[in-house]
Amino acid sequence: MSDEGARLTELAKRRGFFLQSAGAYGGVSGFYTYGPQGATLKENLEDAWRDRYVTREGHMEISAPDVMPEAVFEASGHLDGFDDMIIECPECGASHRADHLVEDNTDIEEAESISTEEIAEIIAEHDLVCPDCGTELAGEPVEDFNLMFETNIGPGSSSPGYLRPETAQGIFVEFPQLAEYARNQLPFGVAQIGKAYRNEISPRKGLIRVREFTQAELEHFIDPEEDEPPLSRVEDVVLPLYSAEQQDAEDGGIRELTVREAIDEGVVTSDWVAFYLGLSTAWYERVGVDMDRFRYRQHLPGELAHYASDCWDAESELGGDWVEITGFAYRGDYDLKKHEEHSGEDFSVFKQYDEPVTVERPTVDPDMSVLGPEFGGDAAAVAAALEDLAERDPDAFDDDEVTVDVEGEAYTVDVEATGFGVEEVTESGEHVRPHVVEPSFGVGRLVYTVLAHAYAEDEVDGEERSYLSLPPEMAPTTVGVFPLMDRDGMGEEARDLASRLREAGLEVTYDDSGAIGRRYRRQDEIGTPFCVTVDYDTLGDGEGDGAQAGTVTVRERDSTEQRRVAIDELAGTLTALRDGDLTFEDL
Repeated sequence: MSDEGARLTELAKRRGFFLQSAGAYGGVSGFYTYGPQGATLKENLEDAWRDRYVTREGHMEISAPDVMPEAVFEASGHLDGFDDMIIECPECGASHRADHLVEDNTDIEEAESISTEEIAEIIAEHDLVCPDCGTELAGEPVEDFNLMFETNIGPGSSSPGYLRPETAQGIFVEFPQLAEYARNQLPFGVAQIGKAYRNEISPRKGLIRVREFTQAELEHFIDPEEDEPPLSRVEDVVLPLYSAEQQDAEDGGIRELTVREAIDEGVVTSDWVAFYLGLSTAWYERVGVDMDRFRYRQHLPGELAHYASDCWDAESELGGDWVEITGFAYRGDYDLKKHEEHSGEDFSVFKQYDEPVTVERPTVDPDMSVLGPEFGGDAAAVAAALEDLAERDPDAFDDDEVTVDVEGEAYTVDVEATGFGVEEVTESGEHVRPHVVEPSFGVGRLVYTVLAHAYAEDEVDGEERSYLSLPPEMAPTTVGVFPLMDRDGMGEEARDLASRLREAGLEVTYDDSGAIGRRYRRQDEIGTPFCVTVDYDTLGDGEGDGAQAGTVTVRERDSTEQRRVAIDELAGTLTALRDGDLTFEDL
């Protein structure tokens, strides 16, 4: 773990942001508990995400179960293709993620995109050893390991299920009903914030690689032939892009292009993905990501997910490493098509024409008395393949014979037996299977990023100080309320003031323990942006002419500057400061 990571993990545990779960029993790797500060920070991030990607964009939000039946993941491809590379030490038996071993001990940065055979060769070539016991790993097999947690639904093992590895499938599988809620009008978006589970081989780096985590995902369903994103809203936004081309170049690096330039130059091939990159850039800055430690990296061909035609990751720099915090993918119609094939349900939207149209429609009416004896149990599948081919490529029926593919095997049929023909039909509309654009955010990694990027050190009154420069909107506590001393009525006034500020909807902590400077430092370290102090002047007992009576001192965290504010105006002032409607310099 880097120095930054060790410092942040210590601060997080000491100040109640996050800690490894079940510490009384030795802890469980890959599982973390969010403490009082961390749970609130996480909730603030989720609220900001919901505000940007659901409320302001007019999308829907659902909450699907964490456990889903096996059939869902057979259709989605996760049972066959949701794997990481594993290598086992022959001496101590410890399992390690092979591509991470390569990344940690060589100059190779994106080992995930390399095949298992090549990874095994690299391990041997570099004489890599087990991190736990030092045994050489050359010659040990590198294998695929499925990351899903398996369970049973109900007693016995007759109904296998899995903890979902992504929240997206909970949206896709309910698409027919969700389309009805959207009145079958494309485009529409469905969002979800919820837990996902991956049985990671080697969890590490705090919240960065864990086995249970929270995702905030948006599935935006579009008509690929007609729907275009509102690029005018974001076309001038500058994107820090690390394209596949730049990654392959010897001197490649980040290129700063506007959304419009990125599209015109073909750097980002999907207009919809480019739109969400532009929309998200300001949001990252809003929640506290240091944009000097941020980039969008394009997936290399070897690491593209099975469903994605193009994918970009938002990455933040943490402890010298670049870490994915969001994936932006154009998933096409892969998911809906797969669920339609496996479930037999209709996963399309019916698009009504303005006026009925007459079209020529290729059709087939296979003669099963011919197909049955010739193909036996495969006859029905051959008939279905003929129907699909007629729709896709009617010219294939121009010869005396036509060949179709069924699960990798070719079947040749006499055209006469297919019943192929072309008929005129009048249609009032057509069924469209939407394509999907997906921004998928890792909430825990965002929490970690915001904390790491907010950490700062300086010197105040001759003392070293560490503090979290969190945006006020994100800070777990908005204001700390202190009496200068808990006597002469200052404590009672401060406690009453704290209660009134809570009633006004502010996150407030009250503290009368120790010297005032120490209390400031405690709040600085958890990122509280403002501290309010009740003193003798507040009560009208100061040395002045009483002009300060009924006012308190408000201290700003980063600058440590102070202003006097009237108690009657305090709640409104602090609310405006938190929401960004007022700056401290304006006071």
